[in-house]
Amino acid sequence: MNKEIKLQVNDKQANAYLANGGGAGVLVLHAWWGLKPFFKEFCDRLAKEGFTVLAPDMREGQVANTIDEAKALMEKSDGQLVGDTVFAAKNYLRNMVKGKIGVVGFSMGGAWALVLASNTPDEIGATVLFYGNEGVDYGKVTSKVMGHYSDNDEWEPNEYVDNTFAEFKKAGVDATLHIYPGVAHWFFESDRPEYDSAAAELAWDRTVEFLKKNL
Repeated sequence: MNKEIKLQVNDKQANAYLANGGGAGVLVLHAWWGLKPFFKEFCDRLAKEGFTVLAPDMREGQVANTIDEAKALMEKSDGQLVGDTVFAAKNYLRNMVKGKIGVVGFSMGGAWALVLASNTPDEIGATVLFYGNEGVDYGKVTSKVMGHYSDNDEWEPNEYVDNTFAEFKKAGVDATLHIYPGVAHWFFESDRPEYDSAAAELAWDRTVEFLKKNL
């Protein structure tokens, strides 16, 4: 059953998309574009694999179609509200399922995935990062981690990614880094010109296997 739901976030309501495959919970955190159809379709695909999937709308119903539009949304975004929405969605999903949940984040959503993994380690069992990063207390992360990145991404410098995964290793975190040669940022998103079907298919297979193994 796939449907739009409302999340209570402080004194506001936020939209979210729920795709219920009946099994382990996976939180999907969209890129800076907003909760566009691609991310809902991604939720549907995960639900078909048996997961209970929730994607909160971190852009208050707005969707950007271009990089300039996304930058504008980013500039006027309320970071506190975004964070509160992410945590409210995590709590909602946790109440629906048994056991730890997974979190899959894309770009901006990847940063929030790391925030969740480091702030609520007892609740997150698997973290998947698509070309997103964030400086967090890596030693607090206890989930398994998988990252999907380009070998030359102008939006997410490789030295920053390498440093994050080196910090994971230093902290004893089970983290796997996959590099996809010759692709660009947003390579996984089929509605973007940067989309690379071969890399996206490989990343999808790796992600599903990883989530099924660790949730």
